Amino acid sequence: MPPFPPYIPPDFTRPDLAAAPPASTEKAPRDGVLPAGFHATSNHPEYVHLGGGRWLLAVESRMDAVLVLEDEGVRVVEPRLVREGERVVMGRAENGEDGIYVHTTGFEPLADASSGDKFGFRSRGTRETPFSRSYDELYDILRHDRDNGSIVWVLGPAVAFDRDSRDAMASLVGAGYCHALLAGNALATHDLEAAFFHTGLGQDIYTQALVPRGHYNHLDVINEVLRHGSLERAMAELGIGDGIIRACLERRVPVVLAGSIRDDGPLPEVITDSGRAQDAMRVHARRATTVIALATQLHAIAVGNMTPGYRVMDDGTVRPVYFYVVDMSEFIADKLANRGSAQARAILTNAQDFMVNLWHNLRG
Repeated sequence: MPPFPPYIPPDFTRPDLAAAPPASTEKAPRDGVLPAGFHATSNHPEYVHLGGGRWLLAVESRMDAVLVLEDEGVRVVEPRLVREGERVVMGRAENGEDGIYVHTTGFEPLADASSGDKFGFRSRGTRETPFSRSYDELYDILRHDRDNGSIVWVLGPAVAFDRDSRDAMASLVGAGYCHALLAGNALATHDLEAAFFHTGLGQDIYTQALVPRGHYNHLDVINEVLRHGSLERAMAELGIGDGIIRACLERRVPVVLAGSIRDDGPLPEVITDSGRAQDAMRVHARRATTVIALATQLHAIAVGNMTPGYRVMDDGTVRPVYFYVVDMSEFIADKLANRGSAQARAILTNAQDFMVNLWHNLRG
């Protein structure tokens, strides 16, 4: 059995939904400009009433996009990608009044009637929360999605700062538990620094001892890769045989490196145009069935914003998209929830312990 709850669609025979009008549209006045009063999407399942009781589920709904009505159905698209003349769905009401219904309870399990208390302690996850069950659920989800889904990792450089976590992530890639990797310049740079010098920002990745003049190491690595012209060419010509990026190249796992203002170098494959980087990341976010964002707050928020909360599978079934945030701070989980990614699940621990624990339980 799949490790996720069944999807319960809305009851469109309800009197309020049965009486709902068809959704209205207006043409975009020019490229990238929307008609006033457009409907902005969420990452919940959203339905558009086409008339006659026909409600169409928008595939891949995600936050801050819009719905464009086409002959073959409804397309979800970012505002900057809307073209002049396209029919944009209008309306701000979400309960059917404008022919739009946002369904927020499709994956909710049956209410737990074991306690009728209105007050209780420890009602939300914190650093005091035991995460044993969260880990067990994640193991089941990853085993399922390795062969039946798309597992997207969003990584910060801390994963490469420790020998064991770096080896664990590379092993997970090699074992098929990664279908795309989204990161920044730093993750790739410090993964290669570890391969070249056994350091991360100048510290030995096992002993954490500072290496003399180690602060040059990541700059020397970037320079070497630039000299060879690409990550793949540098790997081959410099004989790099281990690491996260190496494992991705060997498995042909897509790697998207999005640039930032503070990047050193950056490496040749880093996408420095923010619009292009967003487009490249969004390709994999839209395909994801499980996302694990590890030790990277800004990238986690970005990917959370572009990831749907559900997927319509090839057989027509609807399943949830799981979004795990792994960090030592509660801030990032709260931030994601405040930005609309209510489905984000937090595991509060350090990146190194998480990676090693995950690999020990999934290997073999």
